[in-house]
Amino acid sequence: MRVTRREDLERAEHERLSPDATFADASRGRRAPEPADPLRTCFQCDRDRILHSKSFRRLAHKTQVFLAPEGDHYRTRLIHTLEVAQVARSIARPLGLNEDLTEAIALGHDLGHTPFGHVGERALSYAIARHRGLDPDAPSSLRLFSHSEQGARIVELLERDGCGLNLTREVVDGIRSHSGGARALTPEGRIVALSDRIAYVCHDIDDAERAGLLRESDLPQAPCDILGRSSSERIERMVRDVVTMSSAAGDVKMSAPLWGAMMSLRSFLFRNLYSHGDAKSEEPKAYELLVALFEHFVTHLDEVPSEYRIHDGDAPDVQVADFVAGMTDRYAVRVFEDLMIPRSWR
Repeated sequence: MRVTRREDLERAEHERLSPDATFADASRGRRAPEPADPLRTCFQCDRDRILHSKSFRRLAHKTQVFLAPEGDHYRTRLIHTLEVAQVARSIARPLGLNEDLTEAIALGHDLGHTPFGHVGERALSYAIARHRGLDPDAPSSLRLFSHSEQGARIVELLERDGCGLNLTREVVDGIRSHSGGARALTPEGRIVALSDRIAYVCHDIDDAERAGLLRESDLPQAPCDILGRSSSERIERMVRDVVTMSSAAGDVKMSAPLWGAMMSLRSFLFRNLYSHGDAKSEEPKAYELLVALFEHFVTHLDEVPSEYRIHDGDAPDVQVADFVAGMTDRYAVRVFEDLMIPRSWR
């Protein structure tokens, strides 16, 4: 059998990918230089490092929308991540962009998420602001903890016992820039950012229907007339639209009608699912739980695992946020019970 070496793969990229693609042999490199792998491109190595990381495995037990859902078919943060990767590859492939880079960014894009979904992000922002003597309700305090920045911090500093994964700059940029209005430097990173929205809008509706919180007939008529009447139909239409529009524009784009329809559905979900309602009834408890954990550990730093205290230059609240954010839902609950609830009461 003939062995395909890294140089062969890099040469093949130039033969089959679009000139707009990000080529592995033109990567801006890693923070710490290291020898190239003989059989994999740098982006393939990054994908594999993320896949085998502890942070990636923990996504299996972190909330997407529903806290501790009953049933086996609701999405966790890991399932959402895999679905984003599938949507992103479906866009990158026909555009001739780098699928390996796209997949690496997609698999890593949510590594920085807290337990209990976005409520955990808000809770840590509040706790950090209060610890620093800031107004925790001020708009400037709402983003003191950002899951996209935390994801970059994980792969750069926290994984491998404080050594980080030493990923390429393109992958780290894509992780850092996938949300919050930031713009990734590569088209592959911009595809992941858009695929994230496509995936969660469509699949969160699917989960809400399964939970009995929404019916297809409850969705606003106008955007569904444009996007379709099922999760698979909506995804297919948006993927095709992005491919068509991006090919014509030379950058990652969605047409105005479909973008407007997607954002209309997203607004509907914020009003009826994300912000309140039965899916969110337990969120205040999760919020207070994480604030309590933060406040305990920031005054008991010796109880924070040593892997989060390796970087001496980090402020105590940063070390505690790293620890709490890395918890899975059930581990956070278990730690809270151990700290706050007498054993005989459990």
